[in-house]
Amino acid sequence: MIYPRFLRKAYRREPISAFLLLMGGVDSTIGGVGGYNGLLLLGLGVMGSALLYRLLQRSPERPLPEKVPQYALPPQSSQPLPMLTMSKKHPPLR
Repeated sequence: MIYPRFLRKAYRREPISAFLLLMGGVDSTIGGVGGYNGLLLLGLGVMGSALLYRLLQRSPERPLPEKVPQYALPPQSSQPLPMLTMSKKHPPLR
């Protein structure tokens, strides 16, 4: 019961590295049992690269610089905006 729960957590957090680890493990198992040294080395290489990828993802993140908000208008303009009024001579078009 614990093993499937661990696998689900690993796949949800980092699906690419978990898939590469699984693929490398299967390749190395088939290569080791079947006597295919090339497949064994390929599987071990894929597993090593997946572990390296996972370690690089977990490296401490650098803090992002704080963004200063930019406004389209200054906080207080020198002149107020004119009021918008509807002209009573022309009714609005439909």
